[in-house]
Amino acid sequence: MPKIAPPKTNLQALANRLSVLAEPKRLLILNFLMEGVQCNCELGEGLDMAPNLVSHHLSVLRQAGLVRVERDTQDARWLYYSVNRQALEELNRAFGLFFDPGRIQPRRLTCGPQASLSRIGESIGSG
Repeated sequence: MPKIAPPKTNLQALANRLSVLAEPKRLLILNFLMEGVQCNCELGEGLDMAPNLVSHHLSVLRQAGLVRVERDTQDARWLYYSVNRQALEELNRAFGLFFDPGRIQPRRLTCGPQASLSRIGESIGSG
C-alpha cells in the first residue's frame, strides 16, 4: 500500500489556531477587530461582554499570535488591539492548502473486493 503524502501545511500550527478559533466569542472579537483597532472597553461595549471576559479572550488570541496589542504612547494604561495581518494571512494560506477541494482524489483500489478484481484485470491485461 502506498504511503499517503503529508499535506503541505503545518498540521500542529493549524490545529492550534483552529482550537483557539473554535470559541464563538473569540471569532466575534476577531470580527470586530477586522473593523479596525479597538481598546478593551470598545470591544466590551460593542460585543456586550464583561471587561474580564474580553481580556481573557484577547489574551488567548494574543498567545496564538492572532491579535497584537499596543500601548498608548501618552498613557500606558490604555491598550489597543488589532488583528495580526501576517498571522491571518498564514492561517488563510494553511487553511486553503489543507481544505483545497482540488486535493480530493478518487479512491485507490488497494484493498477489498474491488481491489482483487482490479488486480485480476491488470494480470489479464498484461498477459
